[in-house]
Amino acid sequence: MLTDIEIAQATEARPIAEIAQKVGVPEKYLEQYGPYKAKIDYNLLREQEHTPGKLVLVTAINPTPAGEGKTTTSVGLADGLNGIGKRAVLALREPSLGPVFGIKGGAAGGGYAQVIPMEDINLHFTGDFHAIGAANNLLAALLDARIHNNNDLGIDPRRVTWKRVVDMNDRQLRHIVDGLGGKADGVPREDGFDITVASEVMAIFCLATSITDLKERLGRIVVGYTYDDKPVTAHDLHAEGAMAALLKDALKPNMVQTLEGNPAFVHGGPFANIAHGCNSIMATRMALALGDYCVTEAGFGADLGAEKFLDIKCRLTGLKPDAVVVVATVRALKNHGGVPKGQLDEENLQALEAGLPNLLQHVETIANVYRLPCVVAINAFPTDTEAELGLVEAKCKELGVNVALSEVWAKGGAGGKALAEEVVRLCEQPNGFRFAYELEGGIADKIEAIAKTVYRADGIDFAAAAQKEIEQLEGLGFGGMPVCMAKTQYSFSDNPALLGAPRGFRMTVRNVKVSAGAGFIVALTGSIMTMPGLGKNPAAFKIDVDEAGKITGLF
Repeated sequence: MLTDIEIAQATEARPIAEIAQKVGVPEKYLEQYGPYKAKIDYNLLREQEHTPGKLVLVTAINPTPAGEGKTTTSVGLADGLNGIGKRAVLALREPSLGPVFGIKGGAAGGGYAQVIPMEDINLHFTGDFHAIGAANNLLAALLDARIHNNNDLGIDPRRVTWKRVVDMNDRQLRHIVDGLGGKADGVPREDGFDITVASEVMAIFCLATSITDLKERLGRIVVGYTYDDKPVTAHDLHAEGAMAALLKDALKPNMVQTLEGNPAFVHGGPFANIAHGCNSIMATRMALALGDYCVTEAGFGADLGAEKFLDIKCRLTGLKPDAVVVVATVRALKNHGGVPKGQLDEENLQALEAGLPNLLQHVETIANVYRLPCVVAINAFPTDTEAELGLVEAKCKELGVNVALSEVWAKGGAGGKALAEEVVRLCEQPNGFRFAYELEGGIADKIEAIAKTVYRADGIDFAAAAQKEIEQLEGLGFGGMPVCMAKTQYSFSDNPALLGAPRGFRMTVRNVKVSAGAGFIVALTGSIMTMPGLGKNPAAFKIDVDEAGKITGLF
């Protein structure tokens, strides 16, 4: 059996100019990065009129070691829609080097449902993440230089909130002391690094609608506080112009293709467990403008990525999905039901029934909280039995939701036609979309609303530090923003060991901070960290390149 990278390398890609022409992109907006990838000038959206297509959001159950295949399903769905005569354009996030070298070994789909060139996409691609990291770290350098050079703004070094970033899982950098070495080397202070995808610059990049909007958002970033408790912004440091200059080309969406030669935008990449988990609004709007259907995904399970897509991205940009796909596998549901990874190939209806509440809760959230039409896509494995598939279908139908078997990993777009046909049907259904909470309440009220409505928690316990931060942020006028929950992806709760659909739990919010440029409040729950670490056997061990430049080990 061929690996994902072997399948991708065996595919003859079409020239990217041909892919762009297929969806009507005029040549003047195409900026090629070699023969198979390009950036599309965002002025296309401003200078040409388009009728937006239908927006399809792909989300999933809580991830497990068994795998769910959300990106694979998204790619296969786009190919399936094209296969039934619909013009569909894909919009995905860019992979971070952290998971590529840490856990996943690649994040461009799988089997015969991939985007290519997968090696480029998974590694440096067009340099967007490098530009985001440079802009983030420029702001950090300007901040520390201002403190060092007479500190005329009165910045309290003990209350600097802005961190440097690197796009790698490096736990050694989580908490550091810097500025050491003498008078000329900066003011000593406690500091730390985040991973690039957790940077507020990444969030701003993905929510910006123009260069002007980008600069305005960058200027609103709060980097710390003065000795008299006043916020210090990037604008106070005169930083936004130079930061935007670093980002001007990165802001243009990247166009690539699926294995079947259909257009895909891969642009921006905030994590959904510590950030808002959606690709750029620029790429989403461009896909909507160029296609009859835009297929996009949100990170991790619906409790994280979909909630943030709907409550943050849609609220801030005016988007509204026409249909939602919830991806699951029988294997993953059995894992939620208590079966260890090594025994997931065996039929086990009892464990499957025990794990099904995880899927059903996500479905209920989409259908009843957000009032959106949805379908469950079962990402097929050869070990799935008819009895297991029948049980999933029966339980979903009790909620009034259909199930479509997705065989895109093995069959590409042909294996996604049943799912595509159901999505087309759903896109014509009545749509009563609403948010999970309104903005009028206080920060704590909104955090509690998400916890009770989406996670089904009994309530929230706020650490003393979080309570103080909420009071301060509301006093500064930030209380009317939506909330971005930083939470483990493995559970509805803040405890990664509580699988399935736990009940009778409370959650702890330990810190709260403002991402004023992005336009939301971040609440950190449990033990979630904004800088991951590498495990004992990281995916990097398997990645290699030969004398001809051929890469191996990307899954």
